[in-house]
Amino acid sequence: MATDRKKTPDFFGEDGLDPVETATGYPQGSPEDEPATSSGAAAKIGQAVEMAVKKKAGFYLSVNILNRFTLKFHELKLAGVAIDNKSTLLEAALGFALDDMDKGEGSQVLKKIGR
Repeated sequence: MATDRKKTPDFFGEDGLDPVETATGYPQGSPEDEPATSSGAAAKIGQAVEMAVKKKAGFYLSVNILNRFTLKFHELKLAGVAIDNKSTLLEAALGFALDDMDKGEGSQVLKKIGR
């Protein structure tokens, strides 16, 4: 009997190997490395994007928003804006939205979502 079989790691388990880290060779950052507040995130986005450890995230977006986002990305590229990819644009937009929500009652984002 083949009892010497190599055990395959559980790539989706909470402990053990991280599939992204294994594939890329880049270590994942720990939560204590990140600031607790989003204030000022948009101002630092250019520098932080290059140095930040990235993690894939999945979200559902309406088709309308996704189409507008894709169109805006391509418009910026055609206009010669130095934007690497859609992730960079999304991080910048999300940083601005989070900074806006930090304003509290004056937040346009919070007004939009009905708070």
